[in-house]
Amino acid sequence: MFSRKLKVFQEQYGWVQTYYQGKEAWIAKHHLIPLGESQVSQVKQATVLSIETITITADGVNIRSGPAEEYPVIGSASSGKTYELIHTEGNWHKVSLKGGKTGWVASKLTNKSAVNNSGNSEKPKINAKTLSPKKQSGSLSDRHIVLDPGHGGRDPGAIGLGGIYEKSLTPPIANRVADRLRNAGANVTITREGDYYVSLEQRAAISNSHNTDAFISLHFNAYPILSAQGISTFYYSRPGQQLAKSVQASLYSNVTLYNRGVKREDYHVLRNTAAPAILIELGFITNPHDLNIIQTVDYEQQVAEAITSGLIDYFN
Repeated sequence: MFSRKLKVFQEQYGWVQTYYQGKEAWIAKHHLIPLGESQVSQVKQATVLSIETITITADGVNIRSGPAEEYPVIGSASSGKTYELIHTEGNWHKVSLKGGKTGWVASKLTNKSAVNNSGNSEKPKINAKTLSPKKQSGSLSDRHIVLDPGHGGRDPGAIGLGGIYEKSLTPPIANRVADRLRNAGANVTITREGDYYVSLEQRAAISNSHNTDAFISLHFNAYPILSAQGISTFYYSRPGQQLAKSVQASLYSNVTLYNRGVKREDYHVLRNTAAPAILIELGFITNPHDLNIIQTVDYEQQVAEAITSGLIDYFN
């Protein structure tokens, strides 16, 4: 009987994710037999596993969704950060990120080494200058942020599993984000504080009536096919695009939901708001996995931290 040992990175709906020949692959769980502790010990004694890693050699290195600069930025890495190397394609390294996710880094901004199961490694020589930490103020002092909880009143928004309304989910997370932004020094305006209707025109007008530095509309997604999942950020203008990239990258780094990337859309509140504006879809309330996470306090806190960090990066 043919057998092969695999490393599992995540499990969803009876399927497990691994890598085969440098590419992401999914296998039905019922085809696999988990190794017991004694079996794992035997494997470790019989083999010496060599794991290639790459170390970032500059600050602010972009992590992209594919092996070219045309692919969206899904995160960033600072000098000295080390990742497990999965595959190299041309001048790009595919690396393993937390939560079973993957990303691509330009090879010219890395050094490569190998680590074996005894813990020994060949550490790359890194110029001391590249190890200097990136300075970041960590403050949003004097910044005015407008948060826009989507829908409300007679407009329920999307309807999710169990009949849950999108309009009931957006205010709590907006309040959580507002608290975190205020702790970072920002002035915050929220377009609605309760379950009442606010038109799209009024939402844009509220933002335009202040000296707003950034407008963020918060939503949850829905789709007839239950497997649709993840977070996405939308923009309309070029300033909005930069804000969207920064916030989406921060969300990718802070939350466990699938990254659907940054996209341009002609939404009314984005088109008619003078400040840099984005609309975030914070997960699918029609997906059981997303909905279970969305309804937790931990998720609200992670989103609040991610949006705050994304704004700080954007303004810096």
